[in-house]
Amino acid sequence: MNKSAVLFVTTCLAATMIHQGATAATASQKNKVRKPITHARAIPVQTQAAPKAAAPVAVARLAAVPAPVAHVASGNEAIVVLGAGAARETQTVSHLAIQQYVPGTSPFKALSKLPGVMFTSSDPLGSYEWSQQIIIRGFDQSRLGFTMDGVPLGNLAYGNDNGLSIGRALQTENNGRATLTQGAGSVGVAASNNLGGALEFTSIDPTSKFGVDVAGTVGSAGTWRTFMRVNSGMLPGGGKFYVSYDYQDANKWKGDGIQRQQQANAKFIQPFGEHVKLTLFGDWSLRQENDYQDLSLATIAKYGYRVDNITGNYNLAKQIGYAYQNGTPYPAGIGNTNYGSYPDFVYYNAAGLRQDAMGYGRLDFDLAPNLTGFASVYGHTNSGEGVWATPYQATPAALGGSPLSVRTTEYDIHREGFLGGLTYKAGHHTIEGGFWFENNDFEQARRFYPLGLDGTPSSTYWYQNNWFATQWQGAFNTKTYQVHLQDTWQITPALKLNYGFRSLIVDNKARQIGSNIFGVKGDDGYPSGSIEASNGFLPQVGANYRVNAHNEVFADFARNMAAFDNSNTGATSPFATTIAGYEAIRNKLKPEMSYSEEIGYRYHDHNIQASITGYYVEFENRLLTITQGTGVQGNASALANVGGVTARGVDLAFNYQFAPNWSIYASYAFNDSKYNDNVNSGGTIYATRGKDVVGMPRNLANVQIGYDDGSIWGNINMQFQDKRSYTYLNDAWVPANDVFNLNVGYRFHSNNWVLRGVDAQVNVSNLFDKRYVASVGTNGFVFSDPAHTFATLQAGAPRMVFFTLRKHF
Repeated sequence: MNKSAVLFVTTCLAATMIHQGATAATASQKNKVRKPITHARAIPVQTQAAPKAAAPVAVARLAAVPAPVAHVASGNEAIVVLGAGAARETQTVSHLAIQQYVPGTSPFKALSKLPGVMFTSSDPLGSYEWSQQIIIRGFDQSRLGFTMDGVPLGNLAYGNDNGLSIGRALQTENNGRATLTQGAGSVGVAASNNLGGALEFTSIDPTSKFGVDVAGTVGSAGTWRTFMRVNSGMLPGGGKFYVSYDYQDANKWKGDGIQRQQQANAKFIQPFGEHVKLTLFGDWSLRQENDYQDLSLATIAKYGYRVDNITGNYNLAKQIGYAYQNGTPYPAGIGNTNYGSYPDFVYYNAAGLRQDAMGYGRLDFDLAPNLTGFASVYGHTNSGEGVWATPYQATPAALGGSPLSVRTTEYDIHREGFLGGLTYKAGHHTIEGGFWFENNDFEQARRFYPLGLDGTPSSTYWYQNNWFATQWQGAFNTKTYQVHLQDTWQITPALKLNYGFRSLIVDNKARQIGSNIFGVKGDDGYPSGSIEASNGFLPQVGANYRVNAHNEVFADFARNMAAFDNSNTGATSPFATTIAGYEAIRNKLKPEMSYSEEIGYRYHDHNIQASITGYYVEFENRLLTITQGTGVQGNASALANVGGVTARGVDLAFNYQFAPNWSIYASYAFNDSKYNDNVNSGGTIYATRGKDVVGMPRNLANVQIGYDDGSIWGNINMQFQDKRSYTYLNDAWVPANDVFNLNVGYRFHSNNWVLRGVDAQVNVSNLFDKRYVASVGTNGFVFSDPAHTFATLQAGAPRMVFFTLRKHF
C-alpha cells in the first residue's frame, strides 16, 4: 500500500476534521426545550438502489404566510430546487439528478443545466480535467468558490496549487445535493476567490440499515467501471459508517491513451448524547489521464475533429524532433510543432497524473437552547504531474539519446485548515459568525526526464528520481484568514433581511529553490518574495419579501475580493514572471474585486417552480497573464491589472410537473460581459474596450423533459451554447452548438432475491452525434488570431453509449 493510501486509511479512522453543511438543530424558541441534533437534510437523499416516493422539499416557513411544498413525482426527487426564501439567486440540484448520469460523471454536468452556468469538457463524462471549463456570468473557475461539505476545494485550475477537483474529492455515487449561489456565495463560504459565486457540494450520509451497493458500467471507448459501497447500519454505540471503492478505466474516444481512476471514500457519524455529533470523512484518489490534442480552428477545418496526438507512432515523433532541432524539413504532412504557428502540428503524448488524500472531522453541538455551533479541521495532500513529450529539449546521449524528452510540471500540496462557527437565535434575529484558517505549503517544479531511442515509452507513468534537468523549482506558502458575521432579521412574517460581512487576509510567500537551465544571466529566473491580498470589509446585504404563498421577490448586493494565485504557473500569480517583472509590479498589483447586484422574482406552487433574476456586476482590477512563447515551452509570463469588466444579464428557470410522473425543466440565461478598457502590452495598445469576454457565450439554454413512475424513468436533455470567442479582440469565434443527451432506466420491484434492489440504466451522450468545439482556452487566450491557427480548443466527444447495472443487498 502506498503512502497516500495509508494516509487515507489513517484519515478515515483518526482524522479530526470538518464539514460546513447545515448547522445543528437549534432549540425551539416557543418552549425553550433543547432538541437533539439530527441527521436530517433539507432535501431528502436516497442512497438505495430502489427509491421510495420522495418526501416534499423543505423550505423556510413564515408564521403568517405558509410556504409552498413542491410536488414531486413518485419515485423521483425534484430535479432542481429554486431557493425559496433565499435573499439571492440560489438553485440546488438533487442527489438523484446527479445519479441519473453515467457513474463517474462530473457533477458539473448536472449543474450545467442551471441558468447562467456553462460547463464543457471534451470527454463524455466531463471528468477530464485539462478540458474542464466552468464559467458563470462571465467568471471562470479561477474566480469561483468551491467546497465539499464545507471543505475548500480551491480554484479548480488544472495546475491547482490550493485544492482539488470535486471528482477527486468525492465519488459520484456519494454526491449529495449540490447548491449554486450565483453572484457572491454566502459570507461564510470557505473560498478566497469567489468573485462570481460559489458551488457547494455535499456527501451523502451513511444509512441507518446495513446494506451493500454494487454497480458496474460498460460503454463506448472501452469504458468500464466497478463500484461497491458498504453501509454498516446503526452500530451499538449509535454510530454508523460507509466505505466505498471504485475502479474506472476507459480509452480515449480518439487517438491512443487511457482515462483511468481509482478512488475510495469513507464516512463515519457518531452522536455523543443528544447534543453533540461527530462526523469523519476520508477520500483517496489516483487519476491517470492521457491528454487530447489541443486544436485550432484551422486544424479542424483541414483535418476534422478527430485529429489527435501521435502517441502510437514513436518513430514519427522522433523524426519530428530531429527536424525541429536540426532545421531540416518535417516529415510529409507534418508542419511546425509550435503551438499557434501552423494548423498542422502534432505532438507525441501528454498526460495528467494526480494522487490525493483528503479528510475532515467535524463536531456539531448545542451549547444552549438558542446557541449552536461547529468546529472542524481538515487536511489534504496531493502529488501530481502534468506530463509532455517535448521536442524542445533532447535527451542527452548518455541517458538514451532520443530527440525527445519528457517535460513535467510537478505539484506537491500539503494543506490543513480549521473552520468554526456559532449561530444564536434571539427573537426575530438569527446571528451567525465564523472563522476560517488555512495553511498551504505548495511545491512546484519543471523537470525533464530521459527517453531512449528504442522501444515505445509508457503512455502514463510516474517519473521518480531520474530527471536530468530542473528548469525551475519553487516553494510557496499561503496563509488564509477569514472571519464573517451576519444577521438574518425576520422583520415581519413576510419580510426577511440578511446582512453581514467578511474580512479576508491572504498572505503569499514564494521561494525559488531550483535553477533555470534555459535562461541567460540576469533576470530570466522566477522571483522569490511575498505579497498580501486583504480587505477588512466585504459586505453582503439581501432581502426577501414573500408576497403570498406562491410569490416572492428578492434583492441583494455583495462585494468580494479574490486573492492572488501562488505558483510559478498560476493565472493570477505575481510569481509567474521574471525577477525584473516581479520587481516592477509587486508594489502596484491590486487584488481583483467584484460588485454584484441582483433583483429577482420566484413563483412556486404544488406543480410549478419558476424564477427570473436580473443582475449587474462590476469586475475591477482584472489581472491578465500574457504568455510568452508556446504553452509547452513553459516560458515566464507577464501579469498586470488591465482594467475591468461590466456584466449584465438575466437568468430564468422553470420547473413544471405538467402531468402525473411527467415534468419539464427549462432554463435560459442572457449574459452581456464586456471589457471596460484597452490593454497596453509591451507598448502595443490592444483595443479590447467594448469587446466580449472570452469564453463566455451570450446565450445559454437548457430544456429537459422527464418521466418517472417509480419503476420506469427517463429524460432527454438539450443544451444550447451560443458562439464564443477565444481572442480578446474578438476576431476568432467558435460556432454555437446544441447537444442532446438521453438517459433512461428501470428499477425492479420484486420479491425475487435476484431482482430485488436492482436497477438498470442506459445513457447516450451527444445523441445526434454532433461535431462541435467543447472547451475554449485550454491553452490560454490570445489578443488576436486572424489566421485561426492558435491551438486552444478541445473537440466535443461524439455519440457514446453506456450501460449501468446496480444491485442493493
